[in-house]
Amino acid sequence: MNADRPLGEVIRRVALSAAQSDPRFAPVTPEELSQLRIEISVLTEPVRVEGPDLCRLVIGRDGLLVRHGRAQAVLLPQVATEQGLGPEAFLSAVCHKAGLAPGSWREPATHVFTFTADVFAE
Repeated sequence: MNADRPLGEVIRRVALSAAQSDPRFAPVTPEELSQLRIEISVLTEPVRVEGPDLCRLVIGRDGLLVRHGRAQAVLLPQVATEQGLGPEAFLSAVCHKAGLAPGSWREPATHVFTFTADVFAE
């Protein structure tokens, strides 16, 4: 989502979509609500990085956004830490999530962006 809408509106829209429309999971039922842990990551504006600058990727601080044509995916900063991924594995994982070959982050037509996130959890 772009920063052109109020944060509260974006949070409501994304939370509803995640709860009801994420194709990876069954929709959340009313019975499950009391068992949910809510975590919100507010992302900074993504910054494109290229070649040697990818070596500056900091695990645990930086999240990744990858774009190649119409394919796109995001992995939050905490994903690399939670899954024990190093920089190359993290880059390959975000490519895989986008439906790209794992090493396609090296291709000139693939655009890689980093961002940070403020994470709030209940």
